[in-house]
Amino acid sequence: MATVLVVEDEFAIADLLEMVLTDEGYHVLTAANGRQGLERLAEGPRPDLVISDYMMPVLDGVGLLRAMRESEAQHDIPCIVMSSMPEASVRERIDGYEAFVRKPFDLDAMVQLVATILETPRPKP
Repeated sequence: MATVLVVEDEFAIADLLEMVLTDEGYHVLTAANGRQGLERLAEGPRPDLVISDYMMPVLDGVGLLRAMRESEAQHDIPCIVMSSMPEASVRERIDGYEAFVRKPFDLDAMVQLVATILETPRPKP
């Protein structure tokens, strides 16, 4: 069973993603901001995918992804970045993510994207 970490400060979105992805058979962890996301990553289990909001309090998606990319243990975990801003604006501050999803998003499309990323073969850490 694949593990997905959802880092999102809007509880309704985090809860919805957790419910739907759990129904799809994934083990889902949640965090309300980037700092909590880094704590979850340190605690384990190691997620197979991180879905992160771009703008959050305490530590945003930019800080989360940068910290992950600088970590030997987490640099290869694929990430989906979500934002209501256009991707071009997000890409000015951050890159290295697997996919970008514009909010509001289609839930079925998000589930399919998660499945596609998790089914893509990757080298083991």
